[in-house]
This record gives sequence, C-alpha cells and structure tokens, in this order.
Amino acid sequence: MDTTRNERLAAWMHENGYSSNSLAEAVNTALERLTGRRGKFDGSSVRCWKAGRVRWPNAATRAALKHVTGLDAIALGFVPRGRTSPIPVPPPQEDPDDMKRRTLVGGIAAAAAAAAAPGTTGPRRIGMSDVERLQREFARVIASDHRHGGQRAIEQRAAALADEALNLQNAGSATQRVRSSLYGAAAAFRSSAMWAAIDGRRYADAITHMREAQALAELSGDQAIKFRIWSHAGTLYRHMGRPADAFAANDVARNLHITRRDPMFASLGLARQMAIHGLAQDRSGLRRAFDQAQAAMERADPGDHRPVWLIALYDQAELHSLALSAHLAVGDHPAAEYHAHRCLSALRPHMVRSRAITTARLAHAQLAQGAADIATATAMQIPAEAATRHARVSRMLQEFCAALRATAPGSATVQTWTEHTATWRTTA
Repeated sequence: MDTTRNERLAAWMHENGYSSNSLAEAVNTALERLTGRRGKFDGSSVRCWKAGRVRWPNAATRAALKHVTGLDAIALGFVPRGRTSPIPVPPPQEDPDDMKRRTLVGGIAAAAAAAAAPGTTGPRRIGMSDVERLQREFARVIASDHRHGGQRAIEQRAAALADEALNLQNAGSATQRVRSSLYGAAAAFRSSAMWAAIDGRRYADAITHMREAQALAELSGDQAIKFRIWSHAGTLYRHMGRPADAFAANDVARNLHITRRDPMFASLGLARQMAIHGLAQDRSGLRRAFDQAQAAMERADPGDHRPVWLIALYDQAELHSLALSAHLAVGDHPAAEYHAHRCLSALRPHMVRSRAITTARLAHAQLAQGAADIATATAMQIPAEAATRHARVSRMLQEFCAALRATAPGSATVQTWTEHTATWRTTA
C-alpha cells in the first residue's frame, strides 16, 4: 500500500499552529457538534493521517475536518479510494457570482481593518492589542459575575465574546503567540459562560460550555486557563451530586504543573477538594484539605503575577466559604457557622453574589442549631434581588423556609419570615 506523506495536511497544520494532539481534540469536538457523539482521536491518529497511513477517513471524520479547517478532504491532501495519488487542487476560477461574493466579503473585511487601523491598506494584522482588548472585556465579565452571578445574560455575553475571539483567528494574519493568546481568551470566556451556567443551576448548558472550553484551552496551551476549566468541572460535578467525577476533574487541575509553580493555584485546588470531601462525607479528608490549602496560601507570594480571574476570586474569604460549604454538607453546623463568620468578615465589597450565598448558608447553620430567631434575622439580611434572581440563593432560601416551618411551626418567627418574603414581590 502506498503511504505517501500527506504534505497538504502537514502544511495546513504548520501554517495554522496545530499540533497533532490539538487537531485531534478539535476534530473530536467537531464530531460531537455534528453527530452528538464525541470523537476518540488522539495525536497518533493525526500522525497516521499525515504519514499517509490513513488515506481517506470516513465520511463523519471528513465532515469534522472540514468543520475545523474550512477545507474539504481532497484539498487537505486525502486520497479517495481507487486513486493512487492526491487529486490536484485547481486554482479558483473567476465567475460573476464568486466575484460578487468576494467583493462583498472584501468590503466587509476592509471596513473592519479600517476601523481597527485607520489609514492603512492591505490585510489586517491581528496583534496583542486585540488580545488586550479582549482581556479587558474578560475583566468586565468577571466583575459582573461577582456582582450578579448566575445570570443567563452573563453566560450569553461570555459565550459571544468567546466567538469573537475565535473570529479574530480568521480576520487576518497573526504570530503563533497571538493565535495561542486568542485561543486562551476564547477558552477563558467559555469558562466564564460555564461558571455562570453552574451558578444558575443550568447544568446541561454548563457541560456544553465545559467541552468547548477544554478544547480551546488545549489549543492555547495556557496552564492557568486549563486549571480554571478543570477546577470548574470539579465544582460542576459537585453541584450535581457526583463526587467521584468531581474528584477526578479536580485532580486533573491539581496535577497541572502550574500548581507546583504557584502555591496559590495549589491552594485553590485543595480548597475545592475539601468541598468535595464534604459531599463525600469524609470529615478527616475535609479537615486535612483545609489545613493544606491554608498552608499553601500562606506560602504564596502575594506579589506574583496571576490571572485576573484568580485575583478576583480566591482569597482567605473564599477558602472559608468552601470550608463553610463542606462543613454544612457533613452536618457540622458549629464549624460551618464559624467559617461563615470568618468568610463574611473577609469578603471584599465587590463580592455581592458571594455575600448573599454565604449569608444564606449561615442562616442554615444557625437554624440547624435551634436558633430560629437568629437564623431568620440572618436570612432577612439577603437583598431582595439576590433572593429572587439568583438561582442558588433562591433555592437555599426555599430550603430555609421549609426547614423553618418544620422547626417552629405556627410561631411568630415563621410569620415574620412570611411577611418579609412577601415584600420581595414589590421590591425585587
């Protein structure tokens, strides 16, 4: 069998910055979009394509390759069955319709280039200034998430920005560093869309965003964003009540090299591991993970450069927040109350969403210890907007109401709570 090397595919991969592993990941993702079933290709599969050992992939694979590259299998150098050599690819022929299409597209591209760089001519050059603009947008998404959290509008905005970052890949020429940074930006936006969906309890949407983000992160090679996505995956599975999957996903994040380079990443990985121990009812593992997370945080150099999402999210307050969640899960309510107070005292002012969640959890911990009056007063501190529009907070307060009625049926405290919640309909 002739196994002539597929030079066209190899050249396309080199020109577009794809390794064998990253192309395999992109094709797997495209197969899932097209067929509903994720592909099983890996780097060795792509190396077989390049070496000519696989001359004509099956129809689904050819469609996925076209989805990724924009080229059909013949243009990529694959050889249909019955032929002994690649089919020559003729140069494009001019025809009136094609000229009209190219004139329209060219006009749009020229307008975009002119908007980006007034007074210049020729193809647009995509540079780090484009990446920096996207990073500023990312910082705004992070800030909006900390204020409102879980909103579908945040999810949609983040997903749209991910698409914008990907569209820039085809908007002009760029260095490999810029292309990797654009993939990293797209992955970051997708991971924010994923987090907004988790926070809003839209788990099916979160899984879709997660898979997109994972593929983009592989293309970027960015360890920090890989950590964020896999760590979020662990949180997703924890919220879904799947501790084994949560441990497995979080372990991927914790085993990345970045956790050995920067103790702050190691600390966050351990803190989220602690929350999973709570779901798994492992009290000793919970306490051990908290101590390790605290020690790693204390080793971290506060002056080190870190991504905006980590700086905005993880600090002493978040460590206590995760400890609060873990202790509630195992039923250690005094310890949960302790960590809730520590969290609230350390929360930064912009962490509006986190303050509402922590306050709701504190009310649960107090009620479980028999302090119905105090718990109700705590729950009443939650703003109406968070109580009615944030899916996680709303659910926690519904559960609080049911527990309060079971604990103190017919009491004045229940009446106070009922009257308070009635005001939400007019103030939210």
